[in-house]
Amino acid sequence: MGVYEKQVVVVTGCSAGGIGHALAREFAARGCLVVATARSLASLSDFQEDPRFFLQDLDVSSDESVRHALSTVLERFGRIDIVVNNAGVQCVGPLAEVPLSAVEQTFNTNVYGTLRLIQAVVPHMASRKKGKIVNVGSVTALAPVPWSGAYTASKAAIHAVSDTLRLELRPFGIDVINLVPGAIKSNIGNSALAIYNRMPEWKLYKPFEEAIRARATLSQGPKSTPSEEFAKKTVDEVLKEKPHAWLCLGHQSTVMAILYHMPLFIRDFLMRRKFNC
Repeated sequence: MGVYEKQVVVVTGCSAGGIGHALAREFAARGCLVVATARSLASLSDFQEDPRFFLQDLDVSSDESVRHALSTVLERFGRIDIVVNNAGVQCVGPLAEVPLSAVEQTFNTNVYGTLRLIQAVVPHMASRKKGKIVNVGSVTALAPVPWSGAYTASKAAIHAVSDTLRLELRPFGIDVINLVPGAIKSNIGNSALAIYNRMPEWKLYKPFEEAIRARATLSQGPKSTPSEEFAKKTVDEVLKEKPHAWLCLGHQSTVMAILYHMPLFIRDFLMRRKFNC
């Protein structure tokens, strides 16, 4: 397959150990030209000698960084076929006390970062009447749990954004796929803990500190789905001519879907028991 026949895929948040890294590797294994991006190219060191990858530093919270990265990709390849909006940060803490600056950072990366990339790439895709946009949400948005309200709210916003864009971009031949991971093995637990350790000491919620801290690594249990398995199933679907608009994959995804349909008083009872609140 020649270079001009391969699909050009841009994946954000590809730092080693994350699901973006696994997705980038799987797209490359399927013969795609993968633009792997991260805020620091040092986090992509294992891709540097692999010709299947074109590495770009990209900070989705910066308008200038997004514009520069996409213009560089278009200059090199002439097109962008698929964008995977994976870059994201966690935010663990009780909503009544978590610093608003941390909430703002979460939304600026998870929501506004996604929109920055979409607004930058849509004119190109619309001009070709072709393209796919994959937005990474979360099963936590189906049944929000205590101690991660800012992160969950940002992912719920992504679900709403994806549902809206699916309709708005259809006339331009652009498919929008809402990717909803369950508990996937990745470095998100370590990243969440690093952010949590910079939080102020809780006041009202001091008695809940152990439970709050445990929320940071909740998705990284022994039964969590390996990121490679998750990536294979995701890429299988995304590369189809007519992909499904909603992909909910990984450990606990079925449980969370069931919780979504439960009466609130039952869901709240179960959540209070599990999260000690």
